[in-house]
Amino acid sequence: MKPLKKEDIKQEVFDLYDDYAHNKIDRRQFIEKLSLYAIGGITVTSLLSFITPNYLENLVVQPNDERIDSKYITYQSPKGGGTIKGLLSKPDNTTTKLPGVVVVHENRGLNPYIEDVGRRTAIEGFISLAPDALSPLGGYPGNDDKGRTMQRQRDRNEMLEDFIAAYNFLKNHKDCNGNIGVVGFCFGGWISNMMAVKIPTLKAAVPFYGGQPSAEDAAKIKAPLLLQFAELDKRVNAGWPAYEKALKENNVEYTAHFYPDVNHGFHNNSTPRYDKKAATLAWERTIAFFNKNLK
Repeated sequence: MKPLKKEDIKQEVFDLYDDYAHNKIDRRQFIEKLSLYAIGGITVTSLLSFITPNYLENLVVQPNDERIDSKYITYQSPKGGGTIKGLLSKPDNTTTKLPGVVVVHENRGLNPYIEDVGRRTAIEGFISLAPDALSPLGGYPGNDDKGRTMQRQRDRNEMLEDFIAAYNFLKNHKDCNGNIGVVGFCFGGWISNMMAVKIPTLKAAVPFYGGQPSAEDAAKIKAPLLLQFAELDKRVNAGWPAYEKALKENNVEYTAHFYPDVNHGFHNNSTPRYDKKAATLAWERTIAFFNKNLK
């Protein structure tokens, strides 16, 4: 059998995976529904293998890349989960203070893709911190299924405090210039929006396909926003009109991009939802936004 390609997969399969990845259906239901698309020589096993993240073969910046200094650290989150582990990355041999970026994971903990994003951010001249909100439960367990299960055990507002504490850690770091931004994906997109609500001194926020705060909360935002959406992501996009209205009414500086014909998760290059053209453009825009607002 020939290897599957993205073009072989119906949009309904991507929608089904999105439901599964966001806990709307359990694994048994996911497999049962996936079997409906196992036709024409395509098996459930091949579909499952194709749509499951392949992290290690898709890293952009290797952990031992000589251009960066990247290591695990712990910091304290007294209003959140206590001691939090994170990946701290910065350009190697830096002699000047750097702007900081908090990198926020999806709903499954600090997996290799998000660690990679942290390293990519450091390559661009920032000191980044990618925390693991699963730290109080032992940390990312090595696969996303278990990670999602674990993350459901934590309160999301308590996890928000963990990322606010990451902001404070970076702001006080000896190698940081005190200008901090945040970028987050899915759950991390919601966290990015909410950090803009909760931290008046945040300098920039870039939510990728993230849930939106209430109109009341949106009125508190001081940081400029760069909002990245996937055109096919009906679930997240449904909240955009009300959010945009609140941002306009409160004169919040924002730019929103909708990337055509791509799915939720299009930036994640470890899954078939990845769209190289959209992901590359979105990341270029992200770095340009941080360069403008943090340096």
